[in-house]
Amino acid sequence: MRISFRASTSPAALAAYTALSTRYGDEMVTRAEIIVALGGDGFMLQTLHETQSLGLPVYGMNCGTIGFLMNAYSEDGLEARLRAAEETVINPLAMMATTVSGRQHHALAINEVSLLRAGPQAAKLKISVDGRERLAELVCDGALVCTPAGSTAYNYSAHGPILPMGSDVLALTAMAAFRPRRWRGALLPKSAVVRFDVLDAAKRPVMADADSRSFRDVASVEIRSEPSIRHRILFDPGHGLEERLTHEQFM
Repeated sequence: MRISFRASTSPAALAAYTALSTRYGDEMVTRAEIIVALGGDGFMLQTLHETQSLGLPVYGMNCGTIGFLMNAYSEDGLEARLRAAEETVINPLAMMATTVSGRQHHALAINEVSLLRAGPQAAKLKISVDGRERLAELVCDGALVCTPAGSTAYNYSAHGPILPMGSDVLALTAMAAFRPRRWRGALLPKSAVVRFDVLDAAKRPVMADADSRSFRDVASVEIRSEPSIRHRILFDPGHGLEERLTHEQFM
């Protein structure tokens, strides 16, 4: 099995890379069948973004803290685990952010696209879905749109819902909504196009973030699912994303 190993810069991940590459070999990524990512969830997202054009499945081994997208680390029986692994396919979100100066930025997000206030005052956002205004003014610390894979990350911390894999649903969640008071957000079909317009952007600046790629002073942000891009993630049998999402709701 031609495996290409990638490791984060943490001491644990680098030690794991040395041990595994010595034992199983380390193929060039352009000749590999499978990519094994060693680190935490952040490094897994980085690996998926950087290798998306290759179309290869990625198997993560946890050398970080949470590791929601990762499998348990072990040096033994890796090839057997890879052959038995179950595949989950994730489509990312495509973001187009336009700044107050008119410049456009494009980015992809596997977990979520979030808008966050970038000054001392709360943000004021207008929300439209598929070209129709749905909320004329949301006063809040921020808002986000997430995929099912990202629903247990920032979205869950903001009291958003956990979405089952394959549900073809996106979650729109507000952070510290002030008006409408305690507005929690909405569930939208995966095909929906969500647009945020920043009201009074000069006085209430807002930044947009797509999987840690940030853009400041945005005037509007448009978000849609990108079905043409397929991220293939491998999990040990019985420990896939579907099971993890269900388990998380009963903890």
